[in-house]
Formats: sequence, structure tokens, C-alpha cells
Amino acid sequence: MLIGREKEQKTLRQAFESDESQFVAVYGRRRVGKTYLVRQFFKGKLTFAHSGQAKGSMAEQLYGWAASLRDAGLKTESTPKTWLEAFDLLKDLIRRSPDGKKVIFIDEMPWLDTPRSNFTNALEFFWNNWASAREDVLLIVCGSATSWIVNKLFKNHGGLHNRVTHRILVEPFTLHECELYVEKRGIRLSRYDIIEAYMVMGGIPYYWSLLERGKSVAQNIDGLFFSKTGALRYEFQELYNSLFKNPDYYINIVLTLGTSKSGMSRDEIINARHLPSSGTVSAALDDLEHCGFISKTPSFNLKNRAKYCLTDNYSLFYIKYIQSNTNNDEHFWTHNYKSSQHAAWTGLAFERVCFQHVAQIKTALGISGIQTSVYTWQTSKSADGSRGAQIDMLIDRADNMVNICEMKFSKSPYTISNDDSAAIANKVDRFSEATAFSKSINVTLVTVNGIAEAGHWNDIHSVVTAEDLFRG
Repeated sequence: MLIGREKEQKTLRQAFESDESQFVAVYGRRRVGKTYLVRQFFKGKLTFAHSGQAKGSMAEQLYGWAASLRDAGLKTESTPKTWLEAFDLLKDLIRRSPDGKKVIFIDEMPWLDTPRSNFTNALEFFWNNWASAREDVLLIVCGSATSWIVNKLFKNHGGLHNRVTHRILVEPFTLHECELYVEKRGIRLSRYDIIEAYMVMGGIPYYWSLLERGKSVAQNIDGLFFSKTGALRYEFQELYNSLFKNPDYYINIVLTLGTSKSGMSRDEIINARHLPSSGTVSAALDDLEHCGFISKTPSFNLKNRAKYCLTDNYSLFYIKYIQSNTNNDEHFWTHNYKSSQHAAWTGLAFERVCFQHVAQIKTALGISGIQTSVYTWQTSKSADGSRGAQIDMLIDRADNMVNICEMKFSKSPYTISNDDSAAIANKVDRFSEATAFSKSINVTLVTVNGIAEAGHWNDIHSVVTAEDLFRG
């Protein structure tokens, strides 16, 4: 059951139908559905399929490779001693295969590249000196360690430079795709509940596949995250252990970002963890960004002041609640569902969901065809006593206008209170002063069920609702 992924399927189809050999790299966060996409699309058409073993030694990887070749029909009892020999055996399998496109799927390729194995050299030799000269090979490589795919394939300065013919980034489901997915599984949830589940799990299909019919979102969260046998209770450590050779270093950065509401600069991360100011920090931040755990958002009118934010919904939820659930309450979420703690969390989590659906917000505002940049912006208290101000989402438009977005999670139409009105006015005034009134300002409310025509609702110029966020 493939949900969405139309663009990705189109690329796979083009590669399969090409009259030349093609080298396709499929990458994205762990559990996002990369393997499922390839196996479902090429169901019954794979000439060879193999997956690397997490933390396996070179000998173990080569033994597994030989076993996969035998499963594919190659009659060999020997286990290759080097990757050059391993790819020679793959050539034998391809030569003996029937006419037509030979689809070779190597999953979790980064795990095959063990220290001193010369795996990438063998891959390069296989592709450059043999497969690319044919017309019938479709090589698909896949990996959750996205930083490896980017650095070893896309940024390769050796023989694999520019050899990848198609890059397919498999991104998390949108709200729209999550809605389609639960409907296909016979689970009926309101859009309010789907948004709340998205705040916890993001758009990771595997996590959504664990939802049980007949249970509320709160009950499902308790069962998956807080039960002693919950399928996602111990996912955090496994998630980072499977991707990085030095996971504790990355986890330290993630935990640091997980405590910040508005993100941190590189220097702030270094100071918070007393890390040496070196290229190691920058490389780790790049790796986490490539793997989809953090995002880098520039600050408006401030060069080199970008902020890093932890945007992986599961990781944030784990840090906020699971890690700190010291009393082992297996019904923590239902017990606290109407608490002030829950309300505060949903407000911040909804802002993150909105950032993950900027394209839908732009479409709702009618500006999808206008060049835009999305920023954060903040200013401290001024000398004359003016309050500080922070804008979590600022859409800067090429038509000399900016949208200052206020994001509010509410089950009922949202009412702009006196405090809201004062905060909005302060943001508009401070931003206008800082930019010398050079931009026209549109105040946008992003909320679930629209705005109540009461209070200070005229402060708002445009409204984006759940209906807009759920558009495909």
C-alpha cells in the first residue's frame, strides 16, 4: 500500500524505462519508508537485493552478500574475501539474468563501508568500468545514514564524482499523507487528533503503522511511548546508534537543542556543551541536518547568525517527556492530557508542525508563485524601555511584503485576547523600526479551526486553518 510518493515513483519509473544504465541514490531519515518504496515499486522485478548489517564486520558483510547472491539464484558456495570479488560475483549474476533491465537494490549501503574495507573503491570500479557501459543495469542504493550518501556519493571527488544519475530524498509524510494513511488502515481520527499525533511522531510512516484501531490518540501514545513494552519507548538510543559511529557526540548536541525553544547558534551549542570550536562540530551539525533531525534557519537581516533547531518530532517528544518520566507512569499522557503542561507543549509543537508545512501555508496565502524566504527574527529590550520581540516564522516576500505568522493550537476557533493583541502590536512595531518601515506587513494567524470574530480579531490580516495545512 503505497501512499503518496508520486514524485519519487515517477523518478524510479524514468530510471527503469531508460535505455541506459542508471545509478539511483535513495536517502532519508531512518523509518521514513525508503526500503518499502523501492520494494513495493519493483515488486517481483528485483534481480538482486541486499541489505547491509548494522555494526557488522567486513567478514560478516561479505558473508551476507554471498548469501543474498545465492538467494537471487547464483550458484556459488564461496564467500568473497574482498569487495572487488564480491562485485565480480554480482556481475556473474547479472550476466546470467534474462534479457531486460536488471534492478540491483543495495539497501543500508553505509553499513557495508566498514573501516579499511575499500568498499567505495570496489563500488566505483563496478560502476565505472562495467555497469555504466551496459544499457540494462539499474543500480539503486539506499541508506538511512544520509550523511554517508551525501559525502561519499554526492560530494565524492574521486571516481564516483557525478556518477549518481538520480537522487531521491524520501521525506516524512505530510499531514495530508498521514490522513490518507490512517484512512487506508481503517482508523478514523479528526484532523485535530492527527495534528496532535503528528506533533509526537512527525510524518514517519513506521511510527504511524503502530497506531491501534479503536484507541484514542492519547491511549496510543501511552501504549507506544510510556508502556514498559512500548514499541517506541527505547527508539531514541537505537535511532542514533544505527546512524552514527560516535552516537554519544550527536546525542549530546540533540539533547542540547532539545532544551531550546527558539533554537541555538553554533557558538551557543559549543558553549552549552563545552565543545571544542572545531570542524568536528560543524560536521556533526551537517550530518544531523542531512539526516533530517535538525534544521538551520537564518535570522532576518543577520548574516552568519543562523539558528539550529531540533525538528525531529519524535526526538523532541522523547527529550521532553519520556526521558523525564521518572515515575514510570504507563498512562502519563492520558493522566496529563488536560494539564497546563500539555497545553504549553502543544503550543510549541504546533509551531514546529507549521514549519514542516510552509509550502501549504504559502499556498493558502496565495503566494506559492512568489519568491520567498522563511526566517526567524528577534530583538532584545531597547534602551528606551521598549519590550523585546520574537517572531518564530517570518515569510519575506519578493513583492515587498512580509507575513508575520502567529501559530496557535486550539480545538475551537481562536480568540485574539488583549494579551495576544498587545504582543502582536509590539512585534509589528519593533520589526518595523528595525527594518526602517521598508516592508508592508501582513499578520497571519495559523490555527486549527479558524478565528473567532470576537476580541481583537481585526488585528489579523489573513488566516490559515487545518484545512489548508492538510492540502496535498
